[in-house]
Amino acid sequence: MNHAMTKQTERGIEKAANPAGSRLKADLERYGEGIAALASGLLIGVAWTLSGYSERASIVFYVLAFLVGGFAKAKEGWETLIQDKELDVNLLMIVAAIGAASIGYWTEGAVLIFIFSLSGALETYTMNRSSRDISSLMGLKPETAVLYTDEGETVVPIESLNVGDVVLVRPGERIPADGFIREGTSSVNQSSITGESLPVDKGAGDEVFAGTLNGQGALFVEVSRRSDSTLFAKMIRLVQEAQSEKPATQRFIEKLERVYVRIVLIATALLIAVPPLLLGYSWESTFYKAMVFLVVASPCALVASIMPAVLSAISTGARHGLLFKGGAHVDHIAGVKAVAFDKTGTLTEGKPVVTDLVGWGEFSEKEVLRIAASMESLSEHPLARAIVKEAEENRVELRRPSDFQALTGWGVQAEMDGEVWKLGKADYVEERLRTPELADLVSRLEGQGKTVTVLHRESGVAGIIALRDAVRPEAKSAVARLRGMGIEVAMLTGDSRRTAAAIADELGIERVYSELLPEDKVAKVKELGASRGSVAMVGDGVNDAPALAVASVGIAMGGAGSDAALETADVVLMNDDIGRIADAVELGQRTRRIVKQNIVFALSVIVLLIVGNFAQGIALPLGVVGHEGSTILVILNGLRLLGNGRMRRAERTAAVNVKG
Repeated sequence: MNHAMTKQTERGIEKAANPAGSRLKADLERYGEGIAALASGLLIGVAWTLSGYSERASIVFYVLAFLVGGFAKAKEGWETLIQDKELDVNLLMIVAAIGAASIGYWTEGAVLIFIFSLSGALETYTMNRSSRDISSLMGLKPETAVLYTDEGETVVPIESLNVGDVVLVRPGERIPADGFIREGTSSVNQSSITGESLPVDKGAGDEVFAGTLNGQGALFVEVSRRSDSTLFAKMIRLVQEAQSEKPATQRFIEKLERVYVRIVLIATALLIAVPPLLLGYSWESTFYKAMVFLVVASPCALVASIMPAVLSAISTGARHGLLFKGGAHVDHIAGVKAVAFDKTGTLTEGKPVVTDLVGWGEFSEKEVLRIAASMESLSEHPLARAIVKEAEENRVELRRPSDFQALTGWGVQAEMDGEVWKLGKADYVEERLRTPELADLVSRLEGQGKTVTVLHRESGVAGIIALRDAVRPEAKSAVARLRGMGIEVAMLTGDSRRTAAAIADELGIERVYSELLPEDKVAKVKELGASRGSVAMVGDGVNDAPALAVASVGIAMGGAGSDAALETADVVLMNDDIGRIADAVELGQRTRRIVKQNIVFALSVIVLLIVGNFAQGIALPLGVVGHEGSTILVILNGLRLLGNGRMRRAERTAAVNVKG
């Protein structure tokens, strides 16, 4: 059955990666096993009804039930034997059913085939359900785009789009590539990428993603990534990789299964041969008891205890923008005891904003902003862009300065209205212009973790502008939620001690490491791991990749994260919502609990049935129901992870926290 699970996973991925094909074939792949199982059940009913009238006719229908219900499992078992040179539980069940029929127990053997095929159909449903996320995503992938050039509009395959091309996206169409809006406004449904339930308003300069749905307005989008490098393509690739990777527990059980099946077959052979030869038991009763043993000792339920649950967890996470790169990471994140956050771009937006405007002397705040933004309009520095954006939002009219100079490490200088103006660090101000009041104000603002720039000219200081990287709206609640779960939170940053301390105080983070180089972050992650155990690292930049690699679980920001971070990480937050980290931990813990429940339950049923068979004797139908019933129950228990209830509650809680 485990080999069947692997085959179903591979078929699900292949189907998702190659959406072309007939609907009939797709329906047969999805429902074929279930239809065969039900048909087998009907044939058993007919055979049982005919048994009172014609034994020969009854046997014919029993044989048909065997063939229809057991073909798929017999084929999978045979492929495993031929290709991998291994025996699996599929062959055990087929052998047991044929053995029962060979001594006249046609009904029992057919019922075994029926229930076994029914549990296999349920397992197939699990695989198809988990791979449906890929199928639905692939269905959202546009095949063509409208390329807009000076010569007009041309429909082209999305693979031919290059960075810098402009595409036209009409209302109701899917955006064909990652890019930035050049012209137009609209609302864009990004739920396929970020999990956001409501469309997001977009305008010129905003980023959009391939596969998302344009609303009511026409958009001209400049392509920023080729089709194979889009966030959408990465998301598809990550889910595919996740479904093909198994957790360590599953790999162990697979190894155990190969040995266990051999032991069961040897024990069955001994049970058939020894009692009649040495103890004088009848051959028929001994063979019957051996067939019961072969059924109840089969590890079907044990093998099905893990992967349906893990794949259900991966599927649920993927629907909410939380991508695990493999089943192993679902288990790893369940044991996390500490989470280390990078600051810039992770706990913060990674974009500075103006927080304080102070007019000095006769200059008003608006006048200070006008002069500073006019000077910075010629600069591409992030702080300069933040000041210009502040002016634009306040509708301050800018003027073009002359004789502009960028003084690296200090600030900028330019001529306006016949005077030379300077804007930069407080140390850039001439000694004669520094006053105690100025020094006190600069010190107080810097103590709040802000970057302070001073606007001045030859005759004196005109004003002060303070900027700071904006904290993500969900950061405070995310940190509080992790701490409420008993997980220690730390911040690792290359920023200054004062800036790091100010952000940490605002977010409630007690353990702060500042002024770190990439190798220092690695050392701190190892230190956290040594003191706390399993540690997760959350980052977005190239400089975070080494720390992500050394952590027990690396978590990358999917939207803002660098390629290096995305490749290195084990878990990806597709909508950059760090509040999802607590969801990931809870999902991992729920999965671990369900897997443990399944394993304990499966082993208990096997032991009880084996003991019952030898102590008192168990009828083959009862053994079949007990064994296959336990398999169905562990699969259904794993399917509980497909529910959205807890994720939805977490979303509502986060929304309330943000509003509050």
